[in-house]
Amino acid sequence: MKGIELVFLAVGAIVGACLRYRLSESSLVLGGLSINILVVNVIGSFILGVFSIVSPFLNLDTHYVLFMSVGFCGSLTSMSALALETCNLLDNSYFHLAVLNIIANAFLSLGAVVAGRTLTTMILL
Repeated sequence: MKGIELVFLAVGAIVGACLRYRLSESSLVLGGLSINILVVNVIGSFILGVFSIVSPFLNLDTHYVLFMSVGFCGSLTSMSALALETCNLLDNSYFHLAVLNIIANAFLSLGAVVAGRTLTTMILL
């Protein structure tokens, strides 16, 4: 990895991590389930879906892919926080919430990528 690539990656990661921190510092609870991680995962997935169409459409340089896809979206979304949150639910015998947490994160994040790609394709074409 070249120095400039590392800079693009690092700046994207810093921005994504700061945004995740801001979005998850206040507690969002829905039916006993904390949804902060769900919200950042869905937002990040939507952004990644949009960018996956915009990038080749605009023929963006790979530096911007590193910035947005790997750096920004990679640090905005959080698989490790999802895993920890789910383990905490299991430790407290909230099995139904743990399953709901996994399903909601997986399917809503996937749906957000598809929605971002579809919406962007409709706008650009």
